[in-house]
Amino acid sequence: MKQRDYYFDNAKFILIFFVVFGHLLQSFIEENEMVFTLYKVIYTFHMPAFILVSGFFARGIYDKGYIKKIAKKLIIPYLIFQIVYSVFYYFLYNESHFTMDPLNPHWSLWFLISLFFWHLMLLGFSRLKPHVGLPLAFMIGLGVGYVDWISNYLSLSRTFVFFPLFLLGYYLTKEQLHLLKKPVLQVIAIVPFTIALVLFYLYPDLNYQWLFGSKSYSALSTAAPYGMFIRLGLYLLSTIMVFSFLAIVPRNKYFFTNLGRNTLYVYLLHGFFIRFFRESSVTDYFSESENFFLLAMISLLLTLFLASGFAAALAQPFIELKVTLLAKYKNRVRGQIKLYKRKMFN
Repeated sequence: MKQRDYYFDNAKFILIFFVVFGHLLQSFIEENEMVFTLYKVIYTFHMPAFILVSGFFARGIYDKGYIKKIAKKLIIPYLIFQIVYSVFYYFLYNESHFTMDPLNPHWSLWFLISLFFWHLMLLGFSRLKPHVGLPLAFMIGLGVGYVDWISNYLSLSRTFVFFPLFLLGYYLTKEQLHLLKKPVLQVIAIVPFTIALVLFYLYPDLNYQWLFGSKSYSALSTAAPYGMFIRLGLYLLSTIMVFSFLAIVPRNKYFFTNLGRNTLYVYLLHGFFIRFFRESSVTDYFSESENFFLLAMISLLLTLFLASGFAAALAQPFIELKVTLLAKYKNRVRGQIKLYKRKMFN
């Protein structure tokens, strides 16, 4: 049996932690300059890295039934959670009427529909050589900024803006990623994070919504020529940050490694906790800077719980319409109980 690669499981768990942490931090970015800086640094790499890793694992694009499998994995939970989030928001925000638009993804659900589109786009781009496909993808990502009507609808803006990173991940080889293991690169990888922290702190005027990739240049109140150069600069920054992050990801097995398999559950479920947190009075407690370390611990605990076998087993029927994890979890618990009884009575 082929051993699972701990490296990617570690990377995915750490990234999903930053997704949760970043979303919790968002409530305080207007109040604390250091938090705002940290928030922007996180957004330069956490989703771009997820997207690149997703592209790396899209190598079976031409396998029989692959697109059907991807559609089932992404579109079904997307539609389910579009309905669930619509109901959740209706009660959370005491809205006067219920609305549900399947073509306008709620909040974090954009990633599911964009990921599906990236696989479809890959059917064409994968036939191109990297020196042709990548420049073309970046040109499209830059060009859509001039399309004023592009927005969150069908996650079109993010689909085109972030596709170059997905394609880059597809073109990457294991040998190329293995080069990041060199100790000298792992040390150098700290430098971009330090520089990004300093620059964002000294120059706080950059609109953080540039990092979302969800709006046109005009919607970000930027003149067309300058908008393209800002996005180009962010492409360069995000690419450097992603590879810096991948260089420092540990490669051994840790207590959280296996939980990296369940990042989809964390991604889909954490939003309910985040939205409730933002609307509660609990946020008042985190007005002091030192309390943000506690916020990081809360993010870690929430990530550990939602990625656990217990949470995944309970959520799988609603996300994947399957109960395989629940059956495995029950069998594992029964086995542990039998083992405990055997030790107690022997």
